[in-house]
Amino acid sequence: MSGLFVAFEGGEGVGKSTQIARAAQWVRAQGRAVLETREPGGTPLGVELRRLVLDPDGHVTPRSETLLYAADRAHHVDTVIRPALDAGAVVITDRYVDSTLAYQGAGRGLGDDARRVTTWATGGLTPDLTVLLDLDPAIGLARAGARSRLDRLEGASLEFHHAVRAGFLALAAAEPERYLVVDAALAPDEIAGQVREALAARLD
Repeated sequence: MSGLFVAFEGGEGVGKSTQIARAAQWVRAQGRAVLETREPGGTPLGVELRRLVLDPDGHVTPRSETLLYAADRAHHVDTVIRPALDAGAVVITDRYVDSTLAYQGAGRGLGDDARRVTTWATGGLTPDLTVLLDLDPAIGLARAGARSRLDRLEGASLEFHHAVRAGFLALAAAEPERYLVVDAALAPDEIAGQVREALAARLD
């Protein structure tokens, strides 16, 4: 049985964690092995890189930031994602390539440089399905701030987060066959239902 690679993407406070947990539970109920992971932080190395890149008191330049995410992703793909896919699992990741293209490519203005670094880091591995939870950044940031102290990226300007959102939507428009774009302001049950339909189509 071949593996299936699913990425959940979106800005801050869109509800990825909730929807990933529900999607994974549904896939397991279909009798498939599931691996839930995240970027950065899906490996011990990734945990350390996550601490560095998201420290609200830290300073990381845009190019350094991009390279740190790429280092995490290269290790994550080689040691976690590809082995699980080769074993036939459904891999569900909280963030992947498109986060770098949106945050560093669009938000930081690095454009094609971010794409080249990311493509090299992944060896060209692309998700079979990318779920984009789309939400007005002002609403998402308010949600994020209500649950904990904002990290370094969450604390960036609203203008930055609007650029990130535009970056995500542009990526989805360019590859509609890979993306499911969902209004993250909908009720969680309604979002989960749309995700299940997309998963079922690809599992079949």
